[in-house]
Amino acid sequence: MKFILYMNKKVEKLKERIVEISHLASISGLLSWDQEVMMPRKAIDARAASAAHLAGIIHKKFIDIDFDGALTNLKKQLDKGKLDDKERAIVAETWKEFEREIKLPESFVRELAEITSKAQSVWAEAREKNNFLLFLPYLSEIVKLKRKEAKLVGYKNHPYDALIDVYEPGMTTDDAAKILNDLKDFLIPFVKKISLSKQKINSKILEGNFPIEKQIKFNKFIAGKIGFDFETGRIDESVHPFTMGLHPYDTRLTTRYKKNNIFYSIGSTVHEAGHGIYEQGLPVEHFGTPLSESISLGAHESQSRLWENNIGKSREFWKYFYPKIKKEFPLPFNKISLDELYKTINKISPSLIRTEADEISYNLHIILRFEIEKEMIEGSIDLKDLPQIWNFKVKEYFGIKVPSDSLGVLQDVHWSCGLIGYFPTYAIGNLYAAQFYSVMEKQIKDIKNKISKGDFLEIKNWLNKNIHTHGKLYSAGDLVKKVTGEPLNSDYFIKYIENKYKEIYRVN
Repeated sequence: MKFILYMNKKVEKLKERIVEISHLASISGLLSWDQEVMMPRKAIDARAASAAHLAGIIHKKFIDIDFDGALTNLKKQLDKGKLDDKERAIVAETWKEFEREIKLPESFVRELAEITSKAQSVWAEAREKNNFLLFLPYLSEIVKLKRKEAKLVGYKNHPYDALIDVYEPGMTTDDAAKILNDLKDFLIPFVKKISLSKQKINSKILEGNFPIEKQIKFNKFIAGKIGFDFETGRIDESVHPFTMGLHPYDTRLTTRYKKNNIFYSIGSTVHEAGHGIYEQGLPVEHFGTPLSESISLGAHESQSRLWENNIGKSREFWKYFYPKIKKEFPLPFNKISLDELYKTINKISPSLIRTEADEISYNLHIILRFEIEKEMIEGSIDLKDLPQIWNFKVKEYFGIKVPSDSLGVLQDVHWSCGLIGYFPTYAIGNLYAAQFYSVMEKQIKDIKNKISKGDFLEIKNWLNKNIHTHGKLYSAGDLVKKVTGEPLNSDYFIKYIENKYKEIYRVN
């Protein structure tokens, strides 16, 4: 008993150190949120310097966390199996991050933080001006640094392994390639089958004149109704929608709007609210430790995609929300039936923009980006050729021509942020979502009727209990087994897609 008490005190000391670092990370996150939402354009150099300085401080504090050997001693106890489950998660996850951080020089961390801070504004300008060459010098520097990061951290088979592991721990380049290639083998012929369907859907019927202020109000209504807590979060506008979890009591969402298409914002808002509900569902009593962090980006993406697609594009969801949207925007919706709306928001039509893509071809967008990122990091392509490479793949996978870099290679913010290795988690998230939802349907009695009545509380509570509240107590793979009884299986996603779209498009 005395030994256990002694060990708990050691873990508590470690927790104090990592919580202090987490507070600094939250401040860093707030600077990033402000840069995307509020910051004046001319402040970019000053903000980049601040971000780099703070990144250096955070990095130094993390590599100093073991100055007295406390973490090393706890790692020894972990290896001997002398920690309980929560202590094990705290020590194991902290040790893994410590091992990675200690391999990265502070000068490298500062340099990467500064260049990515500057690059985000340059990317936004390049996108606005349709000028890839404006962004190219910054992208070249970022890719160079990410290659260096992979070498510093180390990898077994492919330098991309060292980057993807940050976002989906334990996943390798080969793992991602197998999953995505299997999806590709299903998706391309299925999309072709739908394209040959006689069932044609005209998405223009949903266009109209939707004042932005009214859209903002309606988007907040939807986000709040499905469970996003505006007492501990807020929603703003940005060029690229994102969620920033600073603390379970401080979660920032952003979305974007088009005056002629309210569903442009609704899809993004429901997606980001799914991320936000996860952030708000993390156990606040463990803030700053791995027990109050999301398991992986794939698991995080499963929450946003589950709300956006499995629920948010269901007939039941709009059975509840459609009368509300009709009341706020009589035109054009008074002339459109619920069945027409359901089919239209689920229209399968290969598109240029990932965030606007239907839930089938969306995964092809991820496959395209994964293939390009892998080649960028291994150095097998010249970055100046990226627009041409991008356009060729879009033509090959979607059969459409890219008219501009803004609608092509410049559309995503990720590379300007240095988030190389992130994209595969989007597709993994779709698979997790389908598997989780399949189990949820069995465990929540009369779930479809609840959704159609606007009763989302039991769904939110199920997600809180089964996924959010665990933090990093389990790995993503172990959590999937715990919740669904089996490993991640793409069959659930394929079955969901086939059942839904065979009905809509009347194909076999």
